[in-house]
Amino acid sequence: MGSGSAQLPAQPLLLTAEEFSAVTQFNRGLIERAARGELAVPDFPALVDDLQRIHQEVRADRRGAVAAYIPQLARVDADQFAISVCTVDGQRFSIGDADVNFCLQSVSKTVSYCLTLEEHGPDTVHRHVGREPSGQGFNELTFNKAGLPHNPMINAGAIMSCALIRRGLDAADRFDYVAETWKRLAGGRSVGFNNSVYLSERSTADRNFALGYSMRERGAFPPGTDLLATLEFYFQCCSIEVDAQQLAVAAASLANAGVCPLTEDPVFSARTVRHCLSLMSSCGLYDFSGEFAFTIGLPAKSGVSGALMLVVPQLMGIAIWSPRLDAQGNSVRGIEVCRRLVDCYNIHTYDLLTGLGPGAGAGAGAGAGKRDPRLKRQQSAIEGIVGLCFAASQGDLNEIRRLAACNVPLGATDYDGRTALHLAAAEGHRETVEFLLSAGVDPKPVDRWGGTPLDDANRAGHRHLARLLADAARL
Repeated sequence: MGSGSAQLPAQPLLLTAEEFSAVTQFNRGLIERAARGELAVPDFPALVDDLQRIHQEVRADRRGAVAAYIPQLARVDADQFAISVCTVDGQRFSIGDADVNFCLQSVSKTVSYCLTLEEHGPDTVHRHVGREPSGQGFNELTFNKAGLPHNPMINAGAIMSCALIRRGLDAADRFDYVAETWKRLAGGRSVGFNNSVYLSERSTADRNFALGYSMRERGAFPPGTDLLATLEFYFQCCSIEVDAQQLAVAAASLANAGVCPLTEDPVFSARTVRHCLSLMSSCGLYDFSGEFAFTIGLPAKSGVSGALMLVVPQLMGIAIWSPRLDAQGNSVRGIEVCRRLVDCYNIHTYDLLTGLGPGAGAGAGAGAGKRDPRLKRQQSAIEGIVGLCFAASQGDLNEIRRLAACNVPLGATDYDGRTALHLAAAEGHRETVEFLLSAGVDPKPVDRWGGTPLDDANRAGHRHLARLLADAARL
């Protein structure tokens, strides 16, 4: 599904049984799950609506600047912006510049690391590269106490990954092996290669050469490593090109334990993906990784091209591309899209574990009322209303505003006909009552016992609220 509107045929298109079988041969699983109501995101149109709204809101954010240290990246149109999503069962949607190619840059480090794990296993790989956050910039000239790169998600660690991939092949075959893997992850569409970015990066790579020589001095590389060939290979991997649609499918392949949802190709083992997602969670956004893990709580990897790959395990992959970067080298809009998604949906790793999902009870905190994309529309709507009523009873105006932004109707009623206005009036939360009335909520809703918010305010002795509600009812 794309961002534009398709022109519908004037007459219905009728297919024979043989034609239908032919055109759906690669989508039968998705069609069967849709017919049974068992899709990964049952209310996919609601997710699409939210992504369209978020794209519209975030596109106005023009903070940050393109990466200037690689000349070719500095020339990219900074205002381009794409969001693409693919679920683990193949539901897809894209909006914005989703068919424009961009270089993977540091996002390539995820697949390079997975390939080393598949070939050598974690014990061998981690004799040459650590697995702890560095707390430093992505190209910082620093190593752990053993003289190894801190992790595979920064430059030094990715150079080490390139030293481990298919050491017995020549340079062309090694690159083809990596490019073919990206193609498989992305559903079979061929990836590109930006030679001008590769040449530009190689000519401005003094820091990466310094990292390579420093690792060689420390004896970090496997014996017989050709340092210059390894660095060339690293620059080539960073210069692989995809678009947001391909990157979203690749992210969904990781969310699906290494199996591409479009082709059912088992590209990586579940064990490999588990290790990769663990390090993406702790190290995927350079020296912003800790804050991202705290706020967003999902595995992700960013690149200085403005790409951000987000993985929601067992649910979906999301790709965001916007070239303007913050001080840490992460896409400004990419981070903001992630924030807004986690505000609306309980996809943070610990939302469900700690009871911060929809319908959480007293003491649930700021996460109460988030919608669960795994639920059908009716169930999700009901739990959103429960979260709204709870927030109103607590006077949590920030949460009410957030729920309103997530399209929870402020005048909705629960099973007993109680509204947020009933609860706020009963508990004496003046600011909440004022907000709800200013938002156009009906001041005279009647619950199953015939009671109104005015009755609740009078019964609880909140005379100032009773006057406010009485005045609103007369308007």
